[in-house]
Amino acid sequence: MSTDRTAILQYDQRFFDAMVAGDADLLEALLSDDFVLVGVEDGAVADKKLILDLVASGALQFPQIASFPDEAIVRVVGSVAIVVGRTGMSFTKPDGTAFVAGSRYTHVYAAGSDGAWRLLSAQGTTIKD
Repeated sequence: MSTDRTAILQYDQRFFDAMVAGDADLLEALLSDDFVLVGVEDGAVADKKLILDLVASGALQFPQIASFPDEAIVRVVGSVAIVVGRTGMSFTKPDGTAFVAGSRYTHVYAAGSDGAWRLLSAQGTTIKD
């Protein structure tokens, strides 16, 4: 387990890349079994199974997620890493409507016994213009 800022931000980017690619298999590996996401648009809570199902079916698509790692705040406390960052993203919701947002996010990672980080929790807050 690397506690290096760069390594943790690489895990963070892998999550974004998996969402853009619609790669449910990679998400399966990156997310903890008890993963929880709080949506940036409406604060809805989604668990790992729901996210994987939506991504695998194509019902939830992220054509673009831009992250800004130079601005990220990374803290490591024991076997937990917290990343506070910013994104610009577009996505298509399960009902087919498109959504574009800038957000601040908090990602909480825990180190697994294999030394890899797993994303436990993700929460986004829309940045209003």
